[in-house]
Amino acid sequence: MSRKLKYWLVFLIFLNGYISLSLELVVLRQLSFWVGSSAVITSIIMGTFLGFMSLGYFMGESKKIAGKNMRRILCFSFMFIALLALLASSFPLVMRYFSWLYQWGITSSVIQTFIYSFIFLSVGPFLFGFNTTLLSRCLHKYNTSYTGNIMAWDTIGSVLGSLLTTLILMPFLGVNYTVMLVVILAAVAALITRPKWWTWLICAVIVIPTLFINSNYVQKNKYGILVNNANSTISVSPFGKDGRILYMNGLPMSEYYPDRNTASTYINYINNHFLYTMPQDYVHNVLILGAGGFTAGMGDDFHSYTYVDIEHTLQDVVEQEFFQRPLGINKRFVVQDASQFLKNTSELYDFILVDVYSNSYQIPEGFITAEFMQRVKSRLAPNGILVMNVIASASFQDKYSQVFDNTFHAVFTHNTSRHVIGWYNPWRISDMANDVSNILYVFYNSENDGRIYTINKTPVIYDRFGK
Repeated sequence: MSRKLKYWLVFLIFLNGYISLSLELVVLRQLSFWVGSSAVITSIIMGTFLGFMSLGYFMGESKKIAGKNMRRILCFSFMFIALLALLASSFPLVMRYFSWLYQWGITSSVIQTFIYSFIFLSVGPFLFGFNTTLLSRCLHKYNTSYTGNIMAWDTIGSVLGSLLTTLILMPFLGVNYTVMLVVILAAVAALITRPKWWTWLICAVIVIPTLFINSNYVQKNKYGILVNNANSTISVSPFGKDGRILYMNGLPMSEYYPDRNTASTYINYINNHFLYTMPQDYVHNVLILGAGGFTAGMGDDFHSYTYVDIEHTLQDVVEQEFFQRPLGINKRFVVQDASQFLKNTSELYDFILVDVYSNSYQIPEGFITAEFMQRVKSRLAPNGILVMNVIASASFQDKYSQVFDNTFHAVFTHNTSRHVIGWYNPWRISDMANDVSNILYVFYNSENDGRIYTINKTPVIYDRFGK
């Protein structure tokens, strides 16, 4: 085997490892805000990926392939990987896939992930494993002691695919350009193995639609996508006569009506009942976890607001496209994970809004725990008020709504209330569409001695009018 051929084979092994890890991470990113990023969801995706890759390793050892043209097989394999990368990770196509599932009544994130994994994460990973075995056989044909180098270069490609994708490409170039790169690299691998005119033609048929669908022009003008990075896909669309909706990862996060200076129903409720009614005898300290469209407290120019969110582009998008005006000087934006912010800050807040439970399908599991709620409670000033917005069953018709309620009251044992926003019919429990609502859990951080009234002791008249 010539030195040049050896280098090309090693480079293809490196590319195969790079593309496989990069594609896996892009898929995890694109799916995270439809099905979440819990351990269950991640294990389904990774398990399917690794399982079919292992099957590819086995099939690549088949003796039937020995007499075949391995270069042609590898060429078609890499071209098919490029096609699957286009279909599996392009945001507009992923969005269409999930909209179809919702239309068909498939709303379970676990079932959605299983279906997606077996459609898009079976053949591709199989081919990654298959390619690694074929390339290894080509090298072993000339040097049987090359196993260590093969494993090393495959691993190096995987490591670089992991680090570059998550630390540089998605955060700074965007997920859409990362998808383009994955498809182009797979096409390059196909051309290296079989640089024929028909290879160029097929690769062009795959790459050109990839560049078009994932271009900033198409994503902005057809889908209104303004940001597409490692954390979020953000767009702003007109709504009604004068409204705008801020979408993050295809899901509506905030509404704004500039003519009326109002927002979504639950935000209007919070503004009118909690934020706009705060007395102005001194500047109150307000914390908003989950900035959204910065609509909570948007009409208050007196009190001090701190908004916390992990998406660093959010303020720019809101000021330029959503509000189309700068935030007030009393509004401060902190780019950080909500739990880490609470852990690191020593500030106490007179009002805290936890608005990180953005919809009934996307639930950040770390933020629904008693430990997180205890951390929030520790940052609430004496006589302060906490409001947690959650989308759940108003009539406790599912386990999530019941257990969340149990968890909340395990931490906030006294001085609580539960507000169901909007209209719902508690007797139509079979119709979950009318039962799922924005629900505000409220805690008042005032002293409570924990007493209860019994038949033996009922000093209600002193409690009602006493100080």
